[in-house]
Amino acid sequence: MTRDLHLNAVRPRAAQASRAALDSSAELASFTALTSTASLASSATPTSSTALASSAHESVRDAAATDRPTVWLVGAGPGDPDLLTLRAARALADADVVLCDDLVDRRVLELVRDGARVLHVGKRGGRASTDQAFIHRVMIREARRGQRVVRLKGGDPFVFGRGGEERDALQAAGIAVEVVPGLTSGIAAPAAIGISVTDRRHAAGVAFVTGHARKGGPGPDWQVLARSGLTLVIYMGVAHCGAIARQLQDAGLAATTAAAIIENGTRPDQRVVRTTLGKMARAIAATGIGSPAIMVIGDVARAADAAIRVTRSA
Repeated sequence: MTRDLHLNAVRPRAAQASRAALDSSAELASFTALTSTASLASSATPTSSTALASSAHESVRDAAATDRPTVWLVGAGPGDPDLLTLRAARALADADVVLCDDLVDRRVLELVRDGARVLHVGKRGGRASTDQAFIHRVMIREARRGQRVVRLKGGDPFVFGRGGEERDALQAAGIAVEVVPGLTSGIAAPAAIGISVTDRRHAAGVAFVTGHARKGGPGPDWQVLARSGLTLVIYMGVAHCGAIARQLQDAGLAATTAAAIIENGTRPDQRVVRTTLGKMARAIAATGIGSPAIMVIGDVARAADAAIRVTRSA
């Protein structure tokens, strides 16, 4: 029998506080503040979570049955829970502990099994964030205790998601790592408004770029990118949109180059601004577009579907 995956049909779950015994008393308070116990509301009608739970979670359980502790780095997709992969859903249904990023849609957590712990370890630019080293320690500690640990990240764990850092920390501690790729917002958000970032009629390819460089680290080479002829898809760039636009124009990219900004791509509260590179910063300020948002710069942005609800065209 074929069962459709409708994550939105899952009923809201009840949450109650749970306490974890950690070795360090200093970390206990932080861990307690992050932890909740997940439980699904019962329903007479089968839901996506019960359908997935009834299937055999071979890949997750086989890894957990080995002597080596394992952590799953799981991509939650761009926002809409229906875009979660089946493998990600199975990993969530089988997890004992889930460390969840701030950008993960809370409806995705409906797939976490009753009794599992959910730790909210969000990271947002300009806001208080969970220390990365603390996240590493919690994952390692829980895996060594025999817990099935899922690190749940928005989009794809290896696309601006610190997945590489976490993989390295886990492997250095002797923890096995399983990666479950997710659909990144740099592809999904433009596609949701009709933009093909690799449309060969307009671009030879696409460059995924961060607009928020690591502190003390090198930023993007806007001179090279402006001359590349590639579609530019910029993550975490809204706060620096003025500087980004100026540097691209200084490098020779025309002010009339098409641009689109998609806030909360694929979600019900998605907002879109169509504009040009020269007007981009003003358009973002005028509409109040904020994070999370994807900026698309290049001729492909002209192809955005006119039927999509637009916050502003400028």
